[in-house]
Order: sequence, then structure tokens, then C-alpha cells
Amino acid sequence: MAAPQVTGRKITSGLERAAYTIREFCDAHRISKSTYYNLRKQDLGPDEARVRDRVIITMEAAARWRKARERATTPPSPTRLPRS
Repeated sequence: MAAPQVTGRKITSGLERAAYTIREFCDAHRISKSTYYNLRKQDLGPDEARVRDRVIITMEAAARWRKARERATTPPSPTRLPRS
């Protein structure tokens, strides 16, 4: 296996991820950065947290965003009328 400095990969410890950067969020959700910024402009993006000069998206915010997007694209189920 190639060394991290050769592959460009970051060395990670055994810690569980708590937040995404915008790039990581886009990669994880298979959307482009331009789509992300367009969604954000339409107020349809995930909640963001600012830490100094960085923007992060928590795992909880990402999960809420996915649920909201699913609800927005899933057609309502038809209601059944009682039989007479």
C-alpha cells in the first residue's frame, strides 16, 4: 500500500466522523459543489455550522437534509375511501 503522502489521503484515527466539510458532504451524497450551492441559495441545503473560517455539516444535519429531500420528492400515498 502506498504511503499517504503519495496517495494524497489523510491519515485518520479510529475516531468516528462527526461532521462533513462541504466537499465531503457533496462526495458522500453524490452531488456537485455547484448543485450544493444552488440548493443552499434556494434555502434547500443542509444546516451549516461555522467554525472560524470553516463550514461544517454535522451528521445530524445531513440526516435531516436527506429526510427533507426524500419527503419533498416522494409523492403522497393515495388515501383509500371506505367501501360501502
